[in-house]
Amino acid sequence: MAAAGGAEAGGAEARQAVSALRPRLVALGRRLAVPRGAGGDDTFLAKGSATLDKLKDLCNEGKEHPSTLWQFYAQAVLDITYFEENQLVNEDFPEESSLQKVKELICILSEPEDLVRECNINEKPINILGAELLECLYWRKGALLYMYCHTARERSRWLRENIAVFKQCLNDGVHYLMKMLSFRCPLQLNEDVSLQDKDTARLLSEGIFSDTHLLAMMYSGEMCYWGLRHCGNGKQESLETTNPVSNSDLACRSQSVPLDFRETGKNMLTKYVAVCEGPLKDQGWNTATAKHMLCYFMKSQN
Repeated sequence: MAAAGGAEAGGAEARQAVSALRPRLVALGRRLAVPRGAGGDDTFLAKGSATLDKLKDLCNEGKEHPSTLWQFYAQAVLDITYFEENQLVNEDFPEESSLQKVKELICILSEPEDLVRECNINEKPINILGAELLECLYWRKGALLYMYCHTARERSRWLRENIAVFKQCLNDGVHYLMKMLSFRCPLQLNEDVSLQDKDTARLLSEGIFSDTHLLAMMYSGEMCYWGLRHCGNGKQESLETTNPVSNSDLACRSQSVPLDFRETGKNMLTKYVAVCEGPLKDQGWNTATAKHMLCYFMKSQN
């Protein structure tokens, strides 16, 4: 009797997952159907299309565990939006339309987590989607805002007229990258952990599991540098007071808690330099720009 009840509950959970997925699959299908101009990588678009087709079949069969369906959905989102992000980069983030497009892509990249929460699963998203997929989703959101801000800061007139939006983009981007860096705990080195390669051990103990983790540190530090130079220190005022419509105009997941650009940037870049000049010495990682920004952080503090 109990087994039958468990099976019934599992079936209800699967039906709920499929029901929540279907409108999202339709929305992704519409994105695939949009005529494509130059730019982007058709390989990722083809991968996303194949994953989407597979996911539709699995939903129709109704046999897979919801976590499998959500993981397929997250992968389809990553592939399809990657194509669109590449288009934005290749078009140099058109001034008139790119902010809205960035907002749209960030909302879509947030959908896999939203889906898990919407289905009221008594599990954290990391237990359903896994650390690797969540890291990819947050990396892509943070890196997209980094690239957008890298372009926007060169447009002096736009920057003067939209400084609050620029500040919100920086704040959100750093938050996403810091979240990306938080999903896997640094390796605790003790007598039970035996790693012959001391450099690898040092990297893992710093929470650096890939080149992308190191880039996230550099990107975070650089965005904090831009924030301090162009906007002043983030902790000095609430973002909601500087841009009262930011939550609707910028991104569906805007972070209203302002960062301390100086302290956050200094911490990120200090760790970046230490790793690049320590275990990654002679591996081709440049620290000149990071050191320049660290000097600026120190001078601005005085």
